Amino acid sequence: MRSKIFPIIIAAIGILSFFEGDFGDYIVFLMLVVGFWLIYRGFKGRKVRPQKKEELPFLTKEKEDYYKKLGMSEREIELFRETMNISKQQVLSLQQNIQKNAKLKAIDLRHDMLKATKALFKELVKEPTRLPEASQFLYTHLPNIVDLTDNYVEINGHEVKSKEVYGKLEESAQIIDQMADLIVKDYQQFVSEDLDDMDVEISIAKKNLDHDPDLSTK
Repeated sequence: MRSKIFPIIIAAIGILSFFEGDFGDYIVFLMLVVGFWLIYRGFKGRKVRPQKKEELPFLTKEKEDYYKKLGMSEREIELFRETMNISKQQVLSLQQNIQKNAKLKAIDLRHDMLKATKALFKELVKEPTRLPEASQFLYTHLPNIVDLTDNYVEINGHEVKSKEVYGKLEESAQIIDQMADLIVKDYQQFVSEDLDDMDVEISIAKKNLDHDPDLSTK
């Protein structure tokens, strides 16, 4: 009923405007009304993809004891498990996107992005108390590159592409390449202490070799 009354009201305003000599203002008014109506219909008709929320895997007694042994509270354990569960789905999505597209495969090969992503994930599983150290990776870099690759795969899949679309794809690929580099740096930074320890151990071993004639090479 409301949809039928609305055009009648608009027509009545138009007739009054015509007789009062304000027909030009009426045209402007009509254009604004039509514009707002189209925007309203666009938002109303747009489909929102429901996001499937993955359930947390069962927490075994062994895992729970391990977390508590590390001094983690119930809330910290819950936060860690929720964060890692989301990140796991993002890593899988990233892997699927890379497998679908040759350009993304090339970027991955150049940086070892996926390998670094999985490696950092495994490091966090081993050391859950270090979760805050990977906040940039978990909450910014990983979600961003998943979104970028999602959009890249979707747009690249269009059968007809304009020159503008090809330009956007190229720009997107460059940003993905830069994000891949950031993710690799996230991993390198996370394991930098391990590398430093290895350097110290190598240095000590070299000194021992130098001071032990039986072990030193000639």
